[in-house]
Amino acid sequence: MRLMSVPFVLAALTFAAPASAMSLSFSWGPTAKCFDSKSPPMTLSGVPKGTVKLRFRMVDLNKPDYPHGGGTVRWSSGARGSLPYGAFRYKGPCPPSPHVYRFTVEALDGSGKALAKAQAKRRFP
Repeated sequence: MRLMSVPFVLAALTFAAPASAMSLSFSWGPTAKCFDSKSPPMTLSGVPKGTVKLRFRMVDLNKPDYPHGGGTVRWSSGARGSLPYGAFRYKGPCPPSPHVYRFTVEALDGSGKALAKAQAKRRFP
């Protein structure tokens, strides 16, 4: 009876490790206050296989109703995880005092289905 329970316990403890989650980070880099429509430099990791586009959106957490928008960037499986300043256009930050902004990125497959999502936030200026 004991011999049967040991393999069962070992089988129950064996599982596949989860795939690493997609992550996003950014710096404001050369972003100028007000009227700078170029996206800041961004770094991504864990972009899932099958991703063909990355969809970005920025929200001012101090004024979430303001329509900053975002943009879409094509992605290929061999791409590196960095996007340069100006990879897409949006309504850049123009706060009267420091505000916190959050970027959300979604990895999309060829049919537009979201494969993964990541967020990062940072104060400006």
